[in-house]
Amino acid sequence: MRQFTAFVIKEARHILRDKRTMLILFGMPVVLMLLFGFAIRNDVRNVRTVVVTSSVDGLTRQIVDALDASEYFSITRAVATPAAAERLLRRQQADVAIVFSPNFAGSRHRDAGMQVLADASDPNMALQYANYIEGIVTPLMAAARGGSVAGYKPAVIIRMLYNSQMLSAYNFVPGIMGMLLLLICAMMTSVSIAREKERGTMEVLLVSPVRPLNLILAKAVPYMCLSVIILVSILLMSYYVLDVPLAGSVFWIFMLSLLYILLALSLGLLISNVANSQLMALLLSAMVLLLPTVLLSGMIFPIGSMPRVLQWISCIVPARWYIAAMRKLMIMGVGIGNVLREALVLVLMTVVLLSVSLVKFKTRLE
Repeated sequence: MRQFTAFVIKEARHILRDKRTMLILFGMPVVLMLLFGFAIRNDVRNVRTVVVTSSVDGLTRQIVDALDASEYFSITRAVATPAAAERLLRRQQADVAIVFSPNFAGSRHRDAGMQVLADASDPNMALQYANYIEGIVTPLMAAARGGSVAGYKPAVIIRMLYNSQMLSAYNFVPGIMGMLLLLICAMMTSVSIAREKERGTMEVLLVSPVRPLNLILAKAVPYMCLSVIILVSILLMSYYVLDVPLAGSVFWIFMLSLLYILLALSLGLLISNVANSQLMALLLSAMVLLLPTVLLSGMIFPIGSMPRVLQWISCIVPARWYIAAMRKLMIMGVGIGNVLREALVLVLMTVVLLSVSLVKFKTRLE
């Protein structure tokens, strides 16, 4: 029993001395609780709303003010035509548009109502937007029509743009592309280089006539080829099996995906500079890549509903920009001009990560 107690004490002291183990044991639960507590929110918050009305009357102003005063919607601008509102939705400068019929307040007919235009590339959130709007509008319209709320059904026409069938695959396919390409390229590249370090074969490779840069490229090219094959497989399955459209240019979808793959390879090289073992590379990849990609990229949970701090943090998550660009290109069918912002952010991230990774790799060699 005394020997067993001595071994327990020895192991406890070993764990307490290992800073990395302590970080995993106590740091990860705290990070997970904060992320899951604040990031996982399916409720509606700060929805960017556009109002389309031909005339401003008392009831219209009352409804707009009620929506803007709620914590759910934020009226960003007013436009003259539904086409202008749809352009804002297509550019992702708005999440939902409300179109009032002509002479909205003056008409007493039940069919004189309003139309809700929602971006249904995320069908669950679009449906929630419409339900929240109807819940706010119903008592106001019932009072204006001189009736009670009970049994009153306002003429709110809901139009789901880009995904009229409300298929969840429209939302998840771009997200899966962003997650898989990042994990395969970054995680596998970092593990491959860390394996050479762990086995002691990296020194053998470095004394060979092959230049270190060529060595890194040789490690990265196979994973890049595999990622392209996976990309093609996902696009074929989404189009022919899941009925997800490729509304935009396939050429630009591939070009942006290749840029994203290069970014992921650069990130994997950076992780390999820090990790000296395969296990450490996997842990770093899981903490740095997997959790932020799932929680903070907008793949599952809307970024607009997160606290402001997490919205800022999500700006450094590469998958956020790639997934947003893929939704525009694949689902909305926009041109490359409407995804220039996302493309420029990905280019900047790639240049920074690749430069830092190569400099750190040369420093470690010296």
